[in-house]
Amino acid sequence: MRGRKNDSESVPMSSPLPISLQITGLNCAGCAGRAERALAAVDGVAEARVNLATATAQVEGAEHLMPELVAALNTAGYPAATEEVVLQITGMNCASCVGRIERALSAEPGVTSVSVNLADETARLTHVAGFTSAAELVRIVEGAGYQAGVAQADTSATDTREDRQAAESARLLRQVIWAAALTLPVFVVEMGGHVFPPLHHWLMRTFGMQPLYLFQFLLTTAVLLGPGRMFYTRGFRSLFRGAPDMNALVAMGTSAAYGFSVLSTFGPGVLPFGTANVYYEAAAVIVVLILAGRWMEARAKGRTGAAIRKLVGLQSREAMVLRNGEAIALAIDEIRVGDLVRVRPGERIAVDATVERGSSFVDESMITGEPVPTSKDTGSSVTGGTVNGNGSLEIRVSRIGKDTALAQIITLIEQAQGAKLPVQTLVDRITMWFVPAVIGIAALTVLVWAMFGPAPALPLALVAGVSVLIIACPCAMGLATPTSIMVGTGRGAELGVLFRKGDALQGLQDVRVLAFDKTGTLTQGKPELTALEVAAGFDRAAVLRLAAAAETGSEHPIARAIVDAAGADLPQAEQVKAIPGYGISALVDGVQVLIGADRLMARDGIDITPLAGRADALAGLGATPFYVALDGKLAAVIGVSDPIKPGAAPAIKALQHMGIAVAMLTGDNTRTAKAIAAQLGIDEVHAELLPADKVTTLEQLRTSYGPLAFVGDGINDAPALAAADVGLAIGTGTDVAIEAADVVLISGDLQGVVNAVDLSRQTLRNIRQNLFWAFGYNVMLVPVAAGVLYPFGGPMLSPMLGAGAMALSSVFVLSNALRLRRFRPVGRASEQATQPALAAAE
Repeated sequence: MRGRKNDSESVPMSSPLPISLQITGLNCAGCAGRAERALAAVDGVAEARVNLATATAQVEGAEHLMPELVAALNTAGYPAATEEVVLQITGMNCASCVGRIERALSAEPGVTSVSVNLADETARLTHVAGFTSAAELVRIVEGAGYQAGVAQADTSATDTREDRQAAESARLLRQVIWAAALTLPVFVVEMGGHVFPPLHHWLMRTFGMQPLYLFQFLLTTAVLLGPGRMFYTRGFRSLFRGAPDMNALVAMGTSAAYGFSVLSTFGPGVLPFGTANVYYEAAAVIVVLILAGRWMEARAKGRTGAAIRKLVGLQSREAMVLRNGEAIALAIDEIRVGDLVRVRPGERIAVDATVERGSSFVDESMITGEPVPTSKDTGSSVTGGTVNGNGSLEIRVSRIGKDTALAQIITLIEQAQGAKLPVQTLVDRITMWFVPAVIGIAALTVLVWAMFGPAPALPLALVAGVSVLIIACPCAMGLATPTSIMVGTGRGAELGVLFRKGDALQGLQDVRVLAFDKTGTLTQGKPELTALEVAAGFDRAAVLRLAAAAETGSEHPIARAIVDAAGADLPQAEQVKAIPGYGISALVDGVQVLIGADRLMARDGIDITPLAGRADALAGLGATPFYVALDGKLAAVIGVSDPIKPGAAPAIKALQHMGIAVAMLTGDNTRTAKAIAAQLGIDEVHAELLPADKVTTLEQLRTSYGPLAFVGDGINDAPALAAADVGLAIGTGTDVAIEAADVVLISGDLQGVVNAVDLSRQTLRNIRQNLFWAFGYNVMLVPVAAGVLYPFGGPMLSPMLGAGAMALSSVFVLSNALRLRRFRPVGRASEQATQPALAAAE
């Protein structure tokens, strides 16, 4: 599996171990040579051999060089083949657990990235293909003291997680009830007498002190060994491994209180006079309160994934498939690509498909965010999860399972929710040492109180030490970031905003300038031919016919406008060549046709003077002028107008109100671009840009303003989307643009841009609030628990109060994160035009 020598072989320490790597992007012997030289240049590599036929490399070098080898291949342009694995992990309780698992997995040779999420209890890994296995990664997690399994490829991770969290919540509730029932008598016997002295006197007269101690001993032992057993099995195991977690703090604190109480009960003579007190109620109540906190935490965690649950609920379980002329109800897993499915009125469409027969209106608000149903007839595409209207349809299945649009949306959200933001790096560094530091503070507290505390010093030292162990809460630190990400990205999905990459959620909050592409982004992308003026000696109909024939194969909106204006029965075009940023050339009926901007004519030496004035006039009206040349002679100027999207101006105004400058980048001519920018109130206009020029312009904007985002929809926008700090793609655009983007706006409505930026700011503000609470809580209350205020007349904190505070701290973080579910976007008074993508599920 690993392409390395078996561990059992006797290999001299100085012998390099052979490493086998699968390489992508190799097309020729030159590629293989460059990849081989890149690997050989890594320090420590004795020899590297690349096989073009098998696309593999054999490297003589130590396994610890894996990161350098992968980096060298990436730099050379031939990345090592990688695989992604998602593990479901149980037994994590705090940020220390997250750090421990990440360190264990990162140490495995071949693993290139690890992200463990406490909130959704998953680990997402990327490893070099063939160098490790999912089973090996599971074994590593289990070796660290946790239970793990591989997420099933055909099952939503959310489904499994929700089932697991529901079962965990129910189990914890049973344990809370059991523990509370056993603890209540102990609490009443020990603490009731302090509140109501006659009760204490009656108990002493009726039972006596020692029987009451034995009674508390039995019930407390049942609490600790029953509902509280997990704290000790997990806590002491982590402590003995030298990697203590929150369970270890609870186990040590309650064990200290319980152990001292047992000694006071059965061997009081070994303790200094007057110090033989019992603290059974403290140990038992601590367990009850922490279990109650875990239960509330589990319930709150379940609500953080509500958005994905709604999406999963849109997936149909069965559909009516036509087989041999008969409609048969089949489970969704049995449907295959090419099957013919009947969709009845009002029924949810089960799969992505193309309409073969029938017509209807389909509610696509789940995908587009638009509340108005879309007309569908023969040849139209329909998407699984959308709802059919009053008509009946027969559809031919085109995509099933994980390939459907809905499944891909769910996957995108799950990946974003499992991401680790840059802000989490600091948290990880602190939590790595948090629990050991708390144990050290507790030990120091006991020592100081025992040496310098007032009489009775030993019980006071015990109370202070236990309070420090119990009140410290690494859970809140671990939950602060991932819970906000889960809720924030889920709310984004409801608003039609998909964060493909989690760090875009943090990047958007810092954006100071937002650049838009024009065609299809600021405009509707449905241009119409509004003017065609021919040069002397040319026939209008003939020029339009030739130009449309040349554009027939193009998917560009402007090309479609020309073709639509010409009608049917167009001649066949040959030698069609798209010239990015310039236009198109083709041979039609023996005539060389050239269509494009003025720079294309200038490049080919064609004089545009006769029609330049008319082109300027069209541009001044907001139309886009294009020139047509036939056999090297200027033949016509074409004016194409693309209506501005209704929501563009309000969205731009909202962005500017948020302190973000707005720029427009377009390949259109300057006069047209400025006319449109004036209508929209755009701050900066950069026109007549080639695709490569857009990247350069983005660098200039970044220098002038700072962090920037780019919004686009076309293939030519992909370089700019990748070059921006955050790229936002219109979901109705091309697959290439969407793949290059960090954020996808399901609808073409630009209110989605405003929603994305505002949601980013609100989510990061929520994260900062959570982190402030999580760190502030520990910084303030750990010293109070240690008794630093006691010499100045302050309180001596009870371990029971510490347990309550600790339990509630995690619940506070989760509850604060859940506030993001009530996020309302700025800008538009109503959300109707960007209705929640999941509204159909409600």
